[in-house]
Amino acid sequence: MVTSSTPRLVVAAPSSGSGKTTVATGLMAALTRRGLAVSPHKVGPDYIDPGYHALATGRVGRNLDAYLCGPELVAPLFLHGARGCDLAVVEGVMGLYDGAAGEGELASTAQVATLLRAPVVLVVDASSQSRSVAALVHGFVTWDPQVRIGGVILNKVASDRHEALLREALDSVGVPVLGVLRRTPQVDTPSRHLGLVPVAERRAAAVEAVAVMGAQVEAGCDLEALIALARSAGTLSGAAWDAAEVVGSSPPPPLPVPGPGGSAPSSPDRPERSRPQVPDGLNTAGHGSRTTVAVAGGSAFTFSYAEHAELLRAAGAEVVPFDPLRDERLPEETRGLVIGGGFPEVYAAELSANEPLRKAVAELATAGAPIAAECAGLLYLCRELDGRPMCGVLDATARMTGRLTLGYRDAVAVSDSVLAGAGERMRGHEFHRTVVEPGAGTGAAAPAWGVRVPERRVEGFVQRGVHASYLHTHWAAAPGVARRFVERCRTS
Repeated sequence: MVTSSTPRLVVAAPSSGSGKTTVATGLMAALTRRGLAVSPHKVGPDYIDPGYHALATGRVGRNLDAYLCGPELVAPLFLHGARGCDLAVVEGVMGLYDGAAGEGELASTAQVATLLRAPVVLVVDASSQSRSVAALVHGFVTWDPQVRIGGVILNKVASDRHEALLREALDSVGVPVLGVLRRTPQVDTPSRHLGLVPVAERRAAAVEAVAVMGAQVEAGCDLEALIALARSAGTLSGAAWDAAEVVGSSPPPPLPVPGPGGSAPSSPDRPERSRPQVPDGLNTAGHGSRTTVAVAGGSAFTFSYAEHAELLRAAGAEVVPFDPLRDERLPEETRGLVIGGGFPEVYAAELSANEPLRKAVAELATAGAPIAAECAGLLYLCRELDGRPMCGVLDATARMTGRLTLGYRDAVAVSDSVLAGAGERMRGHEFHRTVVEPGAGTGAAAPAWGVRVPERRVEGFVQRGVHASYLHTHWAAAPGVARRFVERCRTS
């Protein structure tokens, strides 16, 4: 049993829009400027905020999601990310007590703070209140005795007089005011249909925005008091998550050769499909050597969890990033492909114009190589997106809509695939404004998931080595996914 006393605090708020991201990112930047090694974390499935956290700290931003990974992995994943750091800052999600719909406290910031034994800094939008702030904070302080609110940062304060009224009101609650941020022109963090614009799309401007946030927090907050609060966190017991340990050194059992829809043959009497020919340039190395897995990145594909690449490497893969907007070829000796989430709809014209790469992806799929595609990856594999040609791996068309699909999902694998065996359960998250409409040719594909939340339906496609779905999953919850995927890369 290992114990850790890494100083840490959670930045939370009564509701979304209160200023959590500004305060959390600014605090990370301000503490980093003081020479501290700051470990950045984000509660929930958000991919974009961790990019800003990484800019602020120079370290990988990591997610802590009690729904996707289970409460039991929150502390181990935190300890993994915080290893060797002086202090950790965890940005919450939504309101402090808001979690997965219908699941009580599950996946809420309050639950994560409790699991981490970390004090909470409550960011309050004070723009339209004075004495009422005391009632608000008192309610949050007393709602759950297990959640320790160690201080308040008042945001959008209008004047010295306004600040004095707020401080006087909060004296009766007994919660210290650790910072006051005045109403100022909004920091340049533009948003669009799925939230903030990712760092990869506006790096220079994002660097400047993070610097401004850091300066605001440094000027308006008591950093020494915040550091002292972080040092008051309780001791965590347990081992840090380790990709090599959870993947294990032994390979998974041999996988069956997929049938036309991606499922294994139903009986030994059913003839196996012949193994597809491997295109020129693909690695034909055997089980004993490392296997190249190409991972899409760049501005169009920015959604990924750091643990996925770590698990793939632990399973024996050489993880090589590439940019579908710029690279006309897949990395040399590619044996498998991972295409995560992002904004292909924003870059549809550029993705479509890169015909050599689209052709290479289609050839890889035809060869039966494993391809794991989530959300944006699913759209990229379709025949077209908003009328523009894509890879054509799936006979389906995708288009933008005005309807947001958002929420956690409880799913079960319908078909054997490169990621999971039929009947295996996974939890995922959907977040998109697009729809995919299957064509006649998708009759050869099998569904990927049976989704139970919020309604029963099938979702996604399994077609030979392809697993394409709207669901974002976190492989730390099921490290066998990485082992299975890399093993299929070796044997395809």
